[in-house]
Amino acid sequence: MSKENNPGGKIQWTRLFKKLSPYTILKGLRYLKHYGPKEFWIRLHERFEPEEVPYGPWYEAYIPDEETLEKQRKKKFKDAPLISVAVPAYRTPKVFLCQMIDSLKAQTYGNWELCIANGSPDDREMGQVLAKYASEDSRIRVMDLKENLGIAENTNQAIAMARGEFIGLMDHDDLLAPNALYEVVAAINREPLADAVYTDEDKVTTDLDEHFQPHLKPDFNLDLLRSNNYICHFFVVRRSIVEKIGGFRREFDGAQDYDFIFRCVEASKKVVHVPEILYHWRTHKASTADNPASKMYAFDAGKRAIEAHLQRTGTNGTVSHTPDLGFYRVQYPVQGKPLVSIIIPNKDEKETLKACLDSIRKSTDYKNYEIIIVENNSTEDETFAYYRELSKEPDIRLLRWKKEFNYSAINNFGAKHAKGEYLLFLNNDVTIITPEWMSEMLGMCGRPEVGAVGVKLIYPDNTIQHAGCVVGIGGIAGHMFVDMPAERTGYLHKASILQDMSAVTAACMMVKKSVFEQVGGFTEKLAVAFNDVDLCLKINRAGYLVVYDPYAKLYHMESKTRGAEDNKAKVRRFQTEIEYMRCNWLDILKNGDPYYNKNLSLTKWNYSLKPLPGMGKKQ
Repeated sequence: MSKENNPGGKIQWTRLFKKLSPYTILKGLRYLKHYGPKEFWIRLHERFEPEEVPYGPWYEAYIPDEETLEKQRKKKFKDAPLISVAVPAYRTPKVFLCQMIDSLKAQTYGNWELCIANGSPDDREMGQVLAKYASEDSRIRVMDLKENLGIAENTNQAIAMARGEFIGLMDHDDLLAPNALYEVVAAINREPLADAVYTDEDKVTTDLDEHFQPHLKPDFNLDLLRSNNYICHFFVVRRSIVEKIGGFRREFDGAQDYDFIFRCVEASKKVVHVPEILYHWRTHKASTADNPASKMYAFDAGKRAIEAHLQRTGTNGTVSHTPDLGFYRVQYPVQGKPLVSIIIPNKDEKETLKACLDSIRKSTDYKNYEIIIVENNSTEDETFAYYRELSKEPDIRLLRWKKEFNYSAINNFGAKHAKGEYLLFLNNDVTIITPEWMSEMLGMCGRPEVGAVGVKLIYPDNTIQHAGCVVGIGGIAGHMFVDMPAERTGYLHKASILQDMSAVTAACMMVKKSVFEQVGGFTEKLAVAFNDVDLCLKINRAGYLVVYDPYAKLYHMESKTRGAEDNKAKVRRFQTEIEYMRCNWLDILKNGDPYYNKNLSLTKWNYSLKPLPGMGKKQ
């Protein structure tokens, strides 16, 4: 991807024209009114850029063939629970209703029941269709409600019909993939403590002609769930959990599933993710899948669902809408006024260091910090003259590292001398963009479950340098959305929303000092590469979250801190560090980053699909 400062690649006009209709033009005008011309143009680029790996051919190669489905039908599970699929139906068009029910009948796992609460008892055709299906298959059960009670209460009526150990939630016009229940039950057998299971999903056109917009999800991600209802479909939960939490709540209509999912995961021992596309969300004029801007009440209900979740969990936070409706920001206040120790390794580069320090002084709203500069092997007179000036500052301390360059050892040395409760590791080649950067990080890092926080780093040409790290990208680990224009939000807005990740860069990373010490600090065998990734993985292993926070933004002049890998000794050292990571983190490298998805590329940085063998060959 080039680093030109523009909204991104070219629009694929053929795809755009194919989507044009009076309805989509009206929808586009609503979006234009909501976002304004500039933001609308950016989002149009993101929606209609050519896909690096087109989803249509990918999906055709992805779906299981008949031989695989037949093997699934013959599978005998040790634990084969009854799955009750609860569906609230209201004025469902006949073709949608039949296709939904047929997708259940096509399941390769047979121990299911379909519980339909019919909220439109006066719709004769619908009643006839339901009666016919129920008479042909005893697993299909229908309750005619006396009247439409609203989406939440209609769903509760469907749930009340359930006899299964697990309950799956489905909309009346959507479809399950034929292997959906099989994969869910396989996950329950792998993870006996699973109380809730969710899968990946995509969207499908009204006529089922085209699958598009795959939502490839991470494993359970608390901060992502507080940013967006990413779990959504297909969600299956143990019936005992539903009975414990009390079902759906009508006061959250519009986001009733979001509120329900929060309460389910709060009560669950284990939440399991199945990284397979098993649910197809149909888009049509009445569907929120295709018409978000028209349902502001739903987004307000989503905001209230997050607020209620925070209150139940005793979490102090303020929820607000983002420009992308349906995506939210939670701001966590700083608890007290803890001291933050900013640790900056430095070798020469006097002007770079000065720009960094001046930026901290002028553009930081949080004032209770100390700065520790770890001098390592400078040779320029102007650097030492600048150090003498800095030594007069009461909140700056200068330490001298007398050994050869080792990023891990230098930062560990600085951390040992730090007085703060929080350590803020900072490269000397960054400058501040958002004045609240430190208080934003501190509020996030102050949460008891969080161990470390990283930020959005932007190149001076206004393209992204870092928006979190994924383990396995490029071999060991890599930054996401590198070189993407900074005003863009990326796949499912992931460049611009809070989420937990396996790692963030230490070019700007805050860590609780107690957690840093608990995990043994930076691994000094990793002198240059992957030390921040290794530290974050140790923090994760100790049971803490590592959070990517895009609301703290800094410019980064990457590579000024050290030179390139351009001689035999450096190449040999780099290979040694790769081997260390492969030996010590074999499980995550082999099984995949839990905060990523196995169907996403490990050679691209933008959440594009991983190409599949046989693409374009299936008929």
